[in-house]
Amino acid sequence: MQSTNQFRRNSLIMSTLLVSALTCFHSAQAQDIKIALIAGKTGALEAYAKETETGFMLGLEYLTNGKMEIDGRKIKVIVKDDQSKPDMGRSLLAEAYGDDKVDLAVGTSSSGSALAMLPVAEEYKKILIVEPAVADAITGDKWNRYIFRTSRSSMQDAIAAASTLKSGGSIAFLAQDYAFGRDGVKAAKEAIAMATANNKAPVKVVHEEYAAQNTSDFTASAQRIFDALKDKPEPRILQIVWAGPSPMNKLADLRPERFRIALAPGGNILPVMKLWKSYVGTQGTIYYYYDFPKNKMNDWLVSEHRKRYKTPPDFFTAGGFAAASAAYKAINTLLSLSSNKKKTIDTEMLIGIMENMEFDTPKGKMSFRKEDHQALQSMYQFKIKKDQKDEWDLLELVREIPANEIPLPVKNKR
Repeated sequence: MQSTNQFRRNSLIMSTLLVSALTCFHSAQAQDIKIALIAGKTGALEAYAKETETGFMLGLEYLTNGKMEIDGRKIKVIVKDDQSKPDMGRSLLAEAYGDDKVDLAVGTSSSGSALAMLPVAEEYKKILIVEPAVADAITGDKWNRYIFRTSRSSMQDAIAAASTLKSGGSIAFLAQDYAFGRDGVKAAKEAIAMATANNKAPVKVVHEEYAAQNTSDFTASAQRIFDALKDKPEPRILQIVWAGPSPMNKLADLRPERFRIALAPGGNILPVMKLWKSYVGTQGTIYYYYDFPKNKMNDWLVSEHRKRYKTPPDFFTAGGFAAASAAYKAINTLLSLSSNKKKTIDTEMLIGIMENMEFDTPKGKMSFRKEDHQALQSMYQFKIKKDQKDEWDLLELVREIPANEIPLPVKNKR
């Protein structure tokens, strides 16, 4: 028979092993999936950032059926405000990777801040999903292999807009004097050249006007634009490339129609576009409008957003949802691999999964192009409605512009 001391020793050993096993089990079970969401929650792009965060969290809720977990592991979203400042965006991303030990990051609102963040992702060898910044350089000459973008690029915007130019004419641009505006005009000029190269009467770019982001008086800018356009071949178009509160109404007050000049706005957030009701029939192109896509995911988003916030989801809400969908599918696929026995979130394996990965979004399917990790996606041509049922019933769909009609050039140095 065992002695009392030996029995006690064996019991102690068994207890220690059991505690150790339970500790390891609970530690593995409790390991959160950590994602940093960086956005410009204060400053000029505050409204965009709020929508991105709302969309991202709704996306995770939808994809996880409300559990907010993947493969039994809780998802922890760490939200950081970079105030749309490049130095802050850079330091917050380093903090997220280095101190918070996030598995991947998403951000940010400002193109300038996003560009500053790219080298940080490469330094830490961690994925950054760019949303909603649009500067072409993000997936162009500033790109690195850790960068994926769900947001559309300036060039995608530009090619979609250029596809609506069918009959020659003359165009001028008014844009913000920073990365977004200058990048947008550069892309637009290239897209117009591509789209009208075979036209007998191609569209001619006759003027570029840049104004500070905080400009409130556009009289001088408008006069230069009108002078440049007024004697040029018709149709005469003033294309507005502007983030935040649009100058469209102020330009309209200066009566461009005197010179047979039509305004062509890019898509914007709903509170801005609702101020355009006086411009019935005006056409433009947009990344997302809640009533255009017809799919189950968008139906849920529109319904839930109306229920919770009393308004339909907006431009950047859909973008945040798309980023959540990309992150969810990549991580879920990785944790489901039989070869990933330790259930680790390995960056190299994630990159392999995400290249050419197709994923569902409120806009429909997107896919990350292998060459530059840009999400290929549809865009929409719209017309401002004449008969509007309520304050958010603003746009009429002219046509969906599918991804295969947006021949996006590869511009990185891979």
